[in-house]
Amino acid sequence: MACNCGGGAAQWPPQPVVVYELALPDGTVRRYVTHQEADAANKRAGSTGVITAVTQ
Repeated sequence: MACNCGGGAAQWPPQPVVVYELALPDGTVRRYVTHQEADAANKRAGSTGVITAVTQ
């Protein structure tokens, strides 16, 4: 018999995942899990990028 080791029912539909995209002026786009990571990367790049929240 199969084991339902998770103990709970699967959520449906799946919950959306929010990531933060950093778009730099040179056309580079990078994705980060937290806003703090995106902000730190933006500062390292000279604070010239734009950070947007994206739902996947």
